[in-house]
Amino acid sequence: MPANSTSLPRAYVTPRALLTGAAAAEAVAAGWAWPLLGGRLAFGAMDVSMRKDGAVVRLGAIGRADYQKDASAIAPAVLAAIESQISALAPPRPAFAGLEGERPALMGVLNVTPDSFSDGGRFAGLDAAVAHAVTLVEAGAAMIDVGGESTRPGATPVTEPEETARVMPVIRALAARRIPLSIDTRHAFVMAEALAAGAAVVNDITGLAGDSKSLETVARSKAAVVLMHMRGEPATMQDNPVYVWAPADIYDFLEERIAACLAAGIPKARIAVDPGLGFGKTDLHNAQIMDHLALFHGLGCRLVVGASRKGFIGRLSRGEGAQDRLPGSLAAALHAVGQGAQILRVHDVAETGQALAVAARLAAGH
Repeated sequence: MPANSTSLPRAYVTPRALLTGAAAAEAVAAGWAWPLLGGRLAFGAMDVSMRKDGAVVRLGAIGRADYQKDASAIAPAVLAAIESQISALAPPRPAFAGLEGERPALMGVLNVTPDSFSDGGRFAGLDAAVAHAVTLVEAGAAMIDVGGESTRPGATPVTEPEETARVMPVIRALAARRIPLSIDTRHAFVMAEALAAGAAVVNDITGLAGDSKSLETVARSKAAVVLMHMRGEPATMQDNPVYVWAPADIYDFLEERIAACLAAGIPKARIAVDPGLGFGKTDLHNAQIMDHLALFHGLGCRLVVGASRKGFIGRLSRGEGAQDRLPGSLAAALHAVGQGAQILRVHDVAETGQALAVAARLAAGH
């Protein structure tokens, strides 16, 4: 049940001062930090905000030592709400569609559309799509995310028959090669067809809210699902998107969608969440989400981040086009993993894998 449906005030806790490995375990044992994700990480401080009368009020950053010392001065209901969020951050996350362990998993992007923002239709043909998917897997992708509808800002919707005709030959060909697959769609019919052909995950930009049959389709199939947040429709989502505070509003939406999944019979172990960078967000909203990524661990699901080649990367830099955003995409990937993200949806699998491997070895002191 969502926390905001209880008598507790609504608290938002973003872990700060994150530690990894032996340093995390030592800090938790010494009482200097709270455990995060089963102790794989720890956080020595937290950024706390509260929702009151529709507004979100930031209480500020609180260190572990100060919290221990001053907790008695916090109103009991507020303290209980904060403690509830801290407790939700602590447990490890279960395996998701066969993805487990501590290393971040890479979900390779395969757009079989003629109008993709990132590759301009290079992989719309069956042979090109299959060859590219094999290349991504050989480069280290744990799963291939196949999409047949461009959902870039301003995109025109496609019909279900057209989307199905684009993705199904590719799904069948890749499933025959035993490549783990995700179907990127917001249409229940396409979900059902892809899952029956061998896809294991539904990646839905509407969080299974865009089609009345989506929840039932995923629940019946026993598939896993990535619930993403999007404000509005792709065609209009960038027309002045407004939030009270983007991280909190998105958190609440995802929490509600998790509750809907649970009610439909989809257990939390089969659910991952994605805050939806670039989908109905300004650059400020995207920056706020990235700064508060660790907040979303409080939902109790694996965290998916898809920043690869997004337009905001170019706008935060020098206006580079999609094909020239690799360095910024790698920076975003490293930041996301530093905040505990378990799955990265990326176009450049080999390059991202190399960046993560080097960063991990340097952090370990080898």
